[in-house]
Amino acid sequence: MGLTIGVDIGGTKIAAGVVDEDGTILDTSKVATPPTPEGVVDAIADVVKAVGKGTSVDAVGIGAAGYVDDKRATVLFAPNIYWRHEALKDKVEQRVSLPVVVENDANAAAWGEYRFGAGADHEDVICVTLGTGIGGGIIIGGRLYRGRFGVAGEFGHVRVVPDGLLCGCGSQGCWEQYASGRALVRYAQQRATATPETAEILLAQGDGTPEGIEGRHVSAAARQGDPVAVDSFRELARWAGAGLADLASLFDPAAFIVGGGVSDEGDLVLDPIRKSFRRWLVGGRFRPHAQVLAAQLGGRAGLVGAADLARQG
Repeated sequence: MGLTIGVDIGGTKIAAGVVDEDGTILDTSKVATPPTPEGVVDAIADVVKAVGKGTSVDAVGIGAAGYVDDKRATVLFAPNIYWRHEALKDKVEQRVSLPVVVENDANAAAWGEYRFGAGADHEDVICVTLGTGIGGGIIIGGRLYRGRFGVAGEFGHVRVVPDGLLCGCGSQGCWEQYASGRALVRYAQQRATATPETAEILLAQGDGTPEGIEGRHVSAAARQGDPVAVDSFRELARWAGAGLADLASLFDPAAFIVGGGVSDEGDLVLDPIRKSFRRWLVGGRFRPHAQVLAAQLGGRAGLVGAADLARQG
């Protein structure tokens, strides 16, 4: 195959791009994400047609947040778009007259990083996205592992604290309640409430109240050395590194690729994650350690990965 189109479905926008065999995005188009499930299907078709106009395109790959079946055709469950057993492949194919592959968005991003980003030198990698929640993807022997039913890699909903914090999935104690961007904000707000005198830089980033603290405020304050902001990142990193150590016991990868908005802070968060990983890795003194690498493609990973998965067929 030559050119393919990748589609990344976000909460506020749907982006599509024409991607070549080297993972280069040649053209892009975006539309606002509609409020209804059927509206989203129409919007996907519209943005695909817009970006592909006048270009010879062979297939379309769609990255969707949610559980995608093993045939890469049906979204079994999407938490943010009310899709339940949504036959997305068939519906979009009818509208765009091109072959369509549907993939979980974190899997698509993982594949993009493996093929064209931080994982390009490894055959066995685990990708973990630390964003509002936690997503992930598993590459084993150069192949994307989806599981028997297509829903492997939901790392964020591994329970790490029995009867812990309530998660949006309905369970309690899920990893993403302790190592995500949402957790980072909670840590900062709690610490700023307890010791506001040590959070002056952090509080000045927002409206002056702990309740007004947002993720971007924590990042900006941490870069300026605010003790509460730095400590909040360390707490997130402690949980994130411990989770990677558990994943190493399961998969023994050559590398972990850490992406998502939290990872944008680079070594501010990655260095303490690496330290925590080494601390909690079982038998760590006697075994090889996986590398913990920063993702390289940023927000392009899902779109590029979806396009390449469509090319793989």
